[in-house]
Amino acid sequence: MDIQTFLRSRAGVTKTSALRGAGFTHTAVDRALAAGRIVRVRRGIYSLPGQSGAYGLALEHNALLTCLSAAPTYALWTVHDAGTVHLSPSHKGTPPGALPHGRCTHPAHPSLPVAGLADVLIHSLRCLPELESLVMVQCAAQRGDITVEFLRRKLPGNRNACARAILDHVIPRADSLLEVLANYHFRRAGLQVRRHVELPGVGEVDFLIEDCLVVETDGGSHLEPRQVKKDRKRNNATVIGGRLGLRFGYDDVVNHPQRMVAEVLGVLELCRLGAYGAR
Repeated sequence: MDIQTFLRSRAGVTKTSALRGAGFTHTAVDRALAAGRIVRVRRGIYSLPGQSGAYGLALEHNALLTCLSAAPTYALWTVHDAGTVHLSPSHKGTPPGALPHGRCTHPAHPSLPVAGLADVLIHSLRCLPELESLVMVQCAAQRGDITVEFLRRKLPGNRNACARAILDHVIPRADSLLEVLANYHFRRAGLQVRRHVELPGVGEVDFLIEDCLVVETDGGSHLEPRQVKKDRKRNNATVIGGRLGLRFGYDDVVNHPQRMVAEVLGVLELCRLGAYGAR
């Protein structure tokens, strides 16, 4: 393995001690520097050109990326990208502009300056808006990387009540970020919601609301021509089967959830009034 490949395995940045541990001598490092294959971020820290980023900031301050800044490392769902860098600091504290979190109490990532998954999720539950942290926990929990019960035990006392309440919205299965968010909003609106219901002639639908309205949440793949044709057939089968159907995309679910819920409530009210010859 050459030094560049090794750095790529460390997200593009690492310490001298890690290079030495991998067998790269002082001479090999100097040659890579002279050739421009790597750069020195500061004394004891090296990166691929232009790739130090948040990982480099964490190493420079002997800190660990956590919360939203650590989500990409663990391939967790997120609603928005991290703007501010979230760090769990060492004794040196955090640099200006970074958002400090508490010390980590679980093993860190084995090769990157990133907090362990448990600490990342605990920090997110205490730090982020409710939906931002919910989708991160949902992603990790349904993959089997962590359990909701474990996180609940790690969040005792009154000061963690709000964080524990977020865990109540984690569902057994969600096929996408949009399902998590839509389920949250429908439940908050007091609707009777069933998820992943198998309907004759239609197949499995994302939501069946009040037993009369099918709601599907469409990610980017639903814009592909083959999927558009499939969705059109499913929409027709839904109506033929005696139920109404609505579809909502990313912008609806993420950016305009109140409008989405209002449209669902509006259709349900029209059903109640018999506007569609309701069942």
